[in-house]
Amino acid sequence: MSKPHVEFIEVDGVNLRVATQKGRIGLPLLIFNGIGANLELCFPFMEALPDKEIVIFDVPGVGRSEMSWRPRRFSGLARLANKLLDRLGYQQVDVIGVSWGGALAQQFARQYPQRCRRLVLAATSPGAIMVPGRPSALSKMMTPRRYLSPTYMQQAAGDIYGGEARRDPKIMSAHTARIIAPQFMGYIYQLIAGMGWTSIHWLHKIRQPTLVMAGSEDPLVPPVNARIISMLIPNNRLHIVPGGGHLFMLHSIDKVAPVVREFLDSGTPLKV
Repeated sequence: MSKPHVEFIEVDGVNLRVATQKGRIGLPLLIFNGIGANLELCFPFMEALPDKEIVIFDVPGVGRSEMSWRPRRFSGLARLANKLLDRLGYQQVDVIGVSWGGALAQQFARQYPQRCRRLVLAATSPGAIMVPGRPSALSKMMTPRRYLSPTYMQQAAGDIYGGEARRDPKIMSAHTARIIAPQFMGYIYQLIAGMGWTSIHWLHKIRQPTLVMAGSEDPLVPPVNARIISMLIPNNRLHIVPGGGHLFMLHSIDKVAPVVREFLDSGTPLKV
């Protein structure tokens, strides 16, 4: 399997760092990553789907993408992603959004319903109107400190992410080695993107078949939020990962990748 091709592409005046994994099966898959997370952190998940064409990019000010001179709301970041797909020549894609990226994925599916065929929402919520996580975990997420200090990440990962990271802190070593710290203002801009945003009043309008996933031991985004999303999106399937923490997409790949693949490759509507 070839490694993802990484390049810089200028979109809307910003040089975005983009990784593309070539594949043979199905539609291309666009990944929206979590807050502060550079694209390399998703490489293990991409490797688990070696025949899928996958594209992921660092949002402005994150990873090695250029800092934008202004913050963008989720609607603006969805437009940015749409323009990137134009540059790459993709007409229609499937979309996965993880955590913060899950909110962006909801926004993208709403703004561009013809471009997004299927939607996977992982470890995410409807935004401002949600059941909050544990205060001890949320307080550690408010700053990018965990990305700046590997030692702090090792110490705090169990409290922040729960599940696999709590049971086996050693798994965070490989995760930490792939981190590129975001720019401070890039992280702040990501917080601003979601400030006051919620999808709770329009999730019922999403028509794409949707796979909603949550970790049963996620302290940041409790799985009840996935159940709320599942109640509102008409055509969905809910999958709770037993023992999964907030990073189940990366640390329970053997449980998650087959579920995602089956969903993306299925042409059958989930329910009417």
